[in-house]
Amino acid sequence: MIKSKIPLHWLILFGMGAGIIFGLMAVLLKWNNFTIDWIKPWGTIFIRLLKLIAVPLIIVSLINGISNLNDVSKLSRIGLKTIGLYLVTTVIAITVGLFVVNITRPGKVLPAEKALEFQQRYAANVQNNPNQQTDDGPLQFIVDVVPDNIFRAMTENTSMLQVIFFAILFGISMILIPQEKTRPIKAFIESLNEIVLQMIHLIMKIAPYGVFALIAAITVEVAGDQIADTAALFGSLGLYALTVIIGLLLMVFVIYPILISTLTVIGFKQFIKGLAPAQLLAFSTSSSAATLPVTMECCEENLGVKKEVSSFVLPLGATINMDGTSLYQAVAAVFLAQIYGMDLTLGQQLTIILTATLASIGSAAVPGAGMIMLVIVLGSVGIPTEGIALIFAVDRPLDMLRTVVNITGDSSIACAVAHTENKLDEALIIENKENL
Repeated sequence: MIKSKIPLHWLILFGMGAGIIFGLMAVLLKWNNFTIDWIKPWGTIFIRLLKLIAVPLIIVSLINGISNLNDVSKLSRIGLKTIGLYLVTTVIAITVGLFVVNITRPGKVLPAEKALEFQQRYAANVQNNPNQQTDDGPLQFIVDVVPDNIFRAMTENTSMLQVIFFAILFGISMILIPQEKTRPIKAFIESLNEIVLQMIHLIMKIAPYGVFALIAAITVEVAGDQIADTAALFGSLGLYALTVIIGLLLMVFVIYPILISTLTVIGFKQFIKGLAPAQLLAFSTSSSAATLPVTMECCEENLGVKKEVSSFVLPLGATINMDGTSLYQAVAAVFLAQIYGMDLTLGQQLTIILTATLASIGSAAVPGAGMIMLVIVLGSVGIPTEGIALIFAVDRPLDMLRTVVNITGDSSIACAVAHTENKLDEALIIENKENL
């Protein structure tokens, strides 16, 4: 297979643009039936491939990630503090996303009759969602997290939380057993993880074609005979992108400053200036893992975090702490629910918080993994995944921004842990503050 020199995100954007143009032409030339019969199936195949890989990815990524946390037992105080803070900021990020999207309601820009049409088209998906049953008592939400049959849970897209629960339990159990006994299983899981990641790479190679087919089909289905309805759809998409950006800005300029001022002696202006090189690299690469060496250097040399803290907290954060990604998944889930005319209950939004938090732990540092994790979040509350093509349309710039938030959150926690453990070089902080 000849490797394209054009980056994948540009190919996806090209596929999206071509899908819009083709969809509009199909509406004008009355190719609606042709598009639905001969173009849409290829998009459906792409969505099925994303669903196909979702369960294997979440299982092997979570088990592999948790089983590698042996240092947590050796550095129990720092480890538990770090993981606790990571989970808190992730939950806050998801809550911020849900708060903003429930105010802006970007999916409601779509005409009501079109939303109703979408809802009727996917009525079976919505009605068969077990998470919409709210008459089982206040603790049913917790009961539903624990599977009674893991194999059945793995065959149902709406039971992803149960799969995540099993993977976490499996990974923790591996940590508690002597390493010599788990070495064969660990080697198998690591190999399986590499295979799954390679499968993702293969699936993402057809992403531009899948996006083309999905966007073309959605354009035809939404527009019908009215081009104005298509404009409303993409206006809704623009408001969705703005909603994500507002949520990310709130994290960087409200939540993290509170954390920094409360748990450290570093000024926020100094924090941002010291971290700027890593933030710029994160913006350009869209990869927390690729940015990690620069993030560690900035934290150590500019923010005074001792190496013994940064070398543990930051790599762990790049693995399990993805505030920006989690916020985006929450906004995307509610946006698509609004597009399909679904009103999510409080219980379902709590499910999104829990699922997105746990899914962020298992997110792999490869292109497309975040989108596959979104499939898991959507499945947890029964939202049809066909609308993911819309998210693809603006995903690249949002990915760049949310990666900046991811590494900013990691660095905030690193500074907080270093300060509370007396591992912060305050002399260096004072010196750098004077140089501002």
